[in-house]
Amino acid sequence: MKSIPILLLVAVVLVSAFIFTYQYGKRSEFAQDYKNGTYLIDGREVTLTAGVSESESTPGSASKTVTRYFGNELRTDLNDDGREDVVFLLTQETGGSGIFYYAVAALNTPEGYVGSDGYLLGDRIAPQSTNVSENPRHKNVIVVNYADRAPGEPMTAQPSVGKSAYLKLDEPRMQWGIVVADFEGESR
Repeated sequence: MKSIPILLLVAVVLVSAFIFTYQYGKRSEFAQDYKNGTYLIDGREVTLTAGVSESESTPGSASKTVTRYFGNELRTDLNDDGREDVVFLLTQETGGSGIFYYAVAALNTPEGYVGSDGYLLGDRIAPQSTNVSENPRHKNVIVVNYADRAPGEPMTAQPSVGKSAYLKLDEPRMQWGIVVADFEGESR
């Protein structure tokens, strides 16, 4: 009879651990500071140390991939848990002439920050601002504003066309979903 409460407690702990692991996907590392967190960029885990990560571009390659904290921080509660999360941009240089910009999120959990998948904004863009969507139908939607080149312009041209990415974090998968701004089929 005394072993039943112990078995029940063990079962509750195991189920809780399973749910927690499922909720935050394969990322089991928690960081005390989002600039030291782990993020998924193009399918590869990137762990920042003081906002920077260096790794080989490909195994045996002489070139390095450098990922850096860029900024454009937005502090907001992305999942309605009452904790302030952080959305910001990372840049990644892979040895060529391009600088790729990614939007990432760091969810603030009781155990520490959990990093998201990176959403590719573009190569050699000009970031502007990161805000919460003002559309009342957009719950926890982030808007990343930036300038890009017009179609057909060379990569050497200065970005001059304003663009906005409307993003919502899918918390269980820690991936960004694209939200269509002012979609005609939206319910009123």
